[in-house]
Amino acid sequence: MTANEIRQKFLEFFKGKGHTVIPSASLIPENDPSVLFTTAGMHPLVPYLLGENHPGGKRLVDIQKCVRTGDIDEVGDYSHHTFFEMLGNWSLGDYFKKEIIEWSYEFLTSLEWLGLDKNRIAISVFEGDKDAPFDDESYEAWKKLGIDEKKIARLPKKNNWWGPVGDTGPCGPDTEMFCWAGDLNKIPESFDENNPLWLEIWNDVFMQYDKTKNDKFEQLSQKNVDTGMGLERTLAVVNGLDDNYKTELFWPIIQKIEELSGRSYDNEQKAMRIIADHLKAATFILGDEKGIMPSNTGQGYVLRRLIRRAVRYGKQLGIRYFTFEIAQVVIEMYKDIYPELLKNKNFVLGNLSEEEEKFEKTLEKGLKEFDKGTSPFILFTTYGFPLEMTKELAKERGTTMDEEEFYNEFKKHQELSQTASAGMFKGGLSDVGEENIKLHTATHLLRQALEEVFGEKIIQKGSNITTERLRFDFTHNTKMTDEEKKKVEELVNEKIKQKLSVNKIIMKKEEAKKTGASHSFADKYGDEVSVYYIGDSLETAYSKEFCGGPHVENTGELGHFKIVKEEAVSAGIRRIKAILE
Repeated sequence: MTANEIRQKFLEFFKGKGHTVIPSASLIPENDPSVLFTTAGMHPLVPYLLGENHPGGKRLVDIQKCVRTGDIDEVGDYSHHTFFEMLGNWSLGDYFKKEIIEWSYEFLTSLEWLGLDKNRIAISVFEGDKDAPFDDESYEAWKKLGIDEKKIARLPKKNNWWGPVGDTGPCGPDTEMFCWAGDLNKIPESFDENNPLWLEIWNDVFMQYDKTKNDKFEQLSQKNVDTGMGLERTLAVVNGLDDNYKTELFWPIIQKIEELSGRSYDNEQKAMRIIADHLKAATFILGDEKGIMPSNTGQGYVLRRLIRRAVRYGKQLGIRYFTFEIAQVVIEMYKDIYPELLKNKNFVLGNLSEEEEKFEKTLEKGLKEFDKGTSPFILFTTYGFPLEMTKELAKERGTTMDEEEFYNEFKKHQELSQTASAGMFKGGLSDVGEENIKLHTATHLLRQALEEVFGEKIIQKGSNITTERLRFDFTHNTKMTDEEKKKVEELVNEKIKQKLSVNKIIMKKEEAKKTGASHSFADKYGDEVSVYYIGDSLETAYSKEFCGGPHVENTGELGHFKIVKEEAVSAGIRRIKAILE
């Protein structure tokens, strides 16, 4: 059975049960700040699950593209994915447990639909606790359909409960369907939820309760059903495969990786699975109507991490500059189902190639330094090496990375944060943030522009960066005139327009001083220092300065520089506050 046959059968089955087919929503949620991506079909339907009338009525069915990164560390086994298609149907206050359980069983086992052997099916239901009772209604419904009691597990909230999305709201028990993915001649007589060959393929959620502010669970007036079936896993079990990556939804990608690397999937399963999964997810994120690009924050950061992780595993297989080739395979596979991929093909391929090129440089330097035993702090600040990658490499080498030491080091030595709140760094790279990095780089241009305008050596007396603005304190005796402020702005913006490269060199401190690099806090550095220079070479650079980083790679990334305030701090010290628009 093909993926398309399963898609069509699912829609056809539920249309026959009075459901309206609705289209897949974007991967980027419209009005849900609680998630970065659409992780399930219910996200676009929240208002209707809460009681609003849906134009399609009370029974709905769709195939929703989803991205989940909670299991990213599990990707590499035979069944976990970051991008997947969710086959789902809903009852908005219409039918409830008995009906959907009967229909689920019919769709799974009827020869007209998926035709799975009922002996391959196992079930889990909510066991009950202080908040809600044992879900005997679901338990009895499955027994009545002929499921052996030894194959119906009663499990706690962590296994069989959904919601609420926040602290309060709709929630309830669910019943999950598992299919034996191992040898069909060795189907166990009972269900063991810890055996990975019992593969979860479908989940019927019953939004039955409303969790109140007092942690009470009250019955909802509108009880909903929300189901989700993973297409990739279902396709594998229907076709008797114990590996999702051998289905038509992954195998063409795996074959391309084999061709590019000259290696066999059987010998390189983990690496090839991660590359296939991550680049498929990246292709769908880039190809989405919302046009997300790699960055250091939010969805762009997740996208960057997926691409860079795939590139690192590509390097293990000896392949480089390959991401766009994998994306072309993905687009060809899905273009008829998701035409937005073909429509946005150039955007997808261009961004993948650019991100891979950037990361190649970072990776090459970072891996050498990691092998030398360079600390995670230096890897991140000096070489731009992602924290997650340092953690992964450490794990592969059988060690762990001391995160506390990293953050302590960051707070102690990071010049851009010397007067900033230490809490700013608790979340790692995504909290250091793209805007902070841009503003930090802009302070280098600002300091140099001030020297040009005033014709005197500027001594920096402090700086503070937030995500919105930079603050720069420096030695000067008089208030800046409007003309001087305008001239400084023009000089900085001219250098931004010139798209100058931002480079770094590590030197002995005394040698670095001889280059003329600014070093207001030279005593804070060790014998070796990082000198950041803006321009093609250290000799001809527009700005050069002792600094710990991080910085953008090119001034063209900065936007438009604007001074919003200039004031006195104390005698002989002025303060500028500026933004990037």
